[in-house]
Amino acid sequence: MSSTAKFLAKRQDREKGIGTNKKAIPFHKQDYQSLKRQCLERKTLFCDPTFPAAPGSLGYNKLGPNSQKAQGVEWKRPKELCANPQFIVDGAKRTDICQGELGDCWLMAAIASLTLNHNVLERVVPPGQSFSDGYAGIFHFQFWQYGEWVDVVVDDRLPSRNGQLLFVRSAERSEFWSALLEKAYAKLNGSYEALESGFATEGFKDFTGGIAEHYKLSEAPQHLFKIIQKALGLGSLLSCSIDGTSANEREAVTSLKLVKTHAYSVTGAEEVNYLGRPVQLVRLRNPWGKVEWTGAWSDNSSEWNNVRPDEKAKLNYSAEDGEFWMAYSDFVRHFTRLEICNLTPDTLTSEKLRHWNYCQFDGTWRPGSTAGGCINNRATFSSNPQFVIRLEDVDDDPYDGEDGCTLVVGLMQKDGRKDKRIGRALNTIGFAIYEVPDEYKGRSNVHLGSDVLLRRGPVPGSNNFNSMREISKRFKLRPGEYVIIPSTFEPNRQGSFILRVFTEKKAAASPMDVNITTNIIKDRITDNDVDTNYKQLFMQFAGNDSEVSVKELQQMLNNFVSKRTDIKSDGFSRETCYHIIDLLDKNGSGKLGLMEFHKLWIKIQRYLEIFKKHDTDKSGTMSSYEMRYALKDAGFQVNGEVLQVIISHYGNKQQAIDFDNFVGCLIHLEILFKTFELFDNNTGKIELDILQVKCKC
Repeated sequence: MSSTAKFLAKRQDREKGIGTNKKAIPFHKQDYQSLKRQCLERKTLFCDPTFPAAPGSLGYNKLGPNSQKAQGVEWKRPKELCANPQFIVDGAKRTDICQGELGDCWLMAAIASLTLNHNVLERVVPPGQSFSDGYAGIFHFQFWQYGEWVDVVVDDRLPSRNGQLLFVRSAERSEFWSALLEKAYAKLNGSYEALESGFATEGFKDFTGGIAEHYKLSEAPQHLFKIIQKALGLGSLLSCSIDGTSANEREAVTSLKLVKTHAYSVTGAEEVNYLGRPVQLVRLRNPWGKVEWTGAWSDNSSEWNNVRPDEKAKLNYSAEDGEFWMAYSDFVRHFTRLEICNLTPDTLTSEKLRHWNYCQFDGTWRPGSTAGGCINNRATFSSNPQFVIRLEDVDDDPYDGEDGCTLVVGLMQKDGRKDKRIGRALNTIGFAIYEVPDEYKGRSNVHLGSDVLLRRGPVPGSNNFNSMREISKRFKLRPGEYVIIPSTFEPNRQGSFILRVFTEKKAAASPMDVNITTNIIKDRITDNDVDTNYKQLFMQFAGNDSEVSVKELQQMLNNFVSKRTDIKSDGFSRETCYHIIDLLDKNGSGKLGLMEFHKLWIKIQRYLEIFKKHDTDKSGTMSSYEMRYALKDAGFQVNGEVLQVIISHYGNKQQAIDFDNFVGCLIHLEILFKTFELFDNNTGKIELDILQVKCKC
């Protein structure tokens, strides 16, 4: 149960604000201030034991210890690479980021966009760090990771070859903030090699906690230029790229000096007056710091001769720094994809900017309980986690002139880059959105079953699946109540996720699940109810004291199930028999008398009837996905979190539950509920000391 305890402790921490940007969680439990103070007191430079200057930190395959790319690498501190290193020179700028030998241009594009917003930058790169005052060879950076902020400490030993930084570097040779930021991000993901290949929006999300949108420019909506302008005005981070048609086109340069399969930052969008008509322009930046577009509206193109001097000066168009302008029409013609990362309200500090409204939920897919797969899996789909959102107010000034409620939904699976080292592929994930039926609207104590979901189709545009870290989509829905169901494509795929919803207007959202309640049948029997057959069965196994011990009860129950061909059982365990006696033993003898045994036998018969009802394939076992409904028939209503714990404890590898485990589960649940009722003072919470926990749970 340690994982459950960790989950509950984490939830308590989050309620206290731990995990926000202002209270970031120390990664690997390394506290920056404490470590720095220790180094200064000992007059030593920090050496990070959790991300050492060693081959394993470089990578595991192409940058593995025996790879050619890892040969000749030396880890050097900035003071060994130049005479007067600086953390930041004259403020952080887009030109501070030049890509090295690592294929992480997507990350470079994200870092470059980060420099456009000083407030966002300081959330990732805490100010006050330098190579002079208080220097101890230690630096720290903060990243958003699946709903919480973490503070990552690194030493300043950087991989180099022949006195030059191997990976990201600044155009200013003495500046090192970008190289140290890349190292911290590599540590967060396990190695430098884990940063190979990606989309800039992944970096955007980890730098801001924002949610991304993806556009195919061949299918660009009519108002996309306005969306770009609005996004830049909101401080959003934008990136674009050109797809290659083959592996040989990786970072191939076109005749107009655009680089394929390469992430560019989008840094501006303006209209200029050209020959009496408005022309839409976008500004892009190549993270290499060089190789610029040479077509219309490039740095030295003739189009600029017909633009007023004041407009030209405002657009700063002629520097040879990797940044350039191009017509929006050329942009959508030459580029393939655009990615926009919308920022959370806490990221934006300006009161002049409009903010998205935002909510997020953590969840897990557990085989056998909450990993039901997509709608194709009709029997299990409804077992996936469910979340309800209530949309009431329509958007202001809609782009298309039609009333509706805009929302952006993002589903992110966790730890994809860390798992690359062990060869684990990402799950194929997606979400379906359904309008809540009228009879269920306004209800919170409900989990929609297959009978409800299968008779109505999902919202158009939802129910798409992809093997990406996060999938997201913008919707415009009429006011109403909707349920969002995140899932893997295939059932029984283990995974953890975070679901996030951005809305233009305030909207109430919450998990959609039942409350935990009990309605256990209480059997009231007298001596007259105990017939001769029960007495004979009881005396057959009872000892000389006319009571049944744990061992005798185990023999009795196993004798019972061994004679039945309609149910399967591995035999009742001593633990289950102990719990049965603990539940029914009224005089504290540790054994069952005749009346207590009779109550047990009535329970066993009732549980057998429920078990057979939910053994739908007559296999002698019950599918774990039927457990929610079987528990309800037995008087226990549990939510998804409790169900996950139950299945992990009582289900087998085939996600099936045999009869003895079913009985053991019900007995244990009844003990837990009765314990809770005993200690609860109508607050819904109880406190137990360690002895009470050991004795009752």
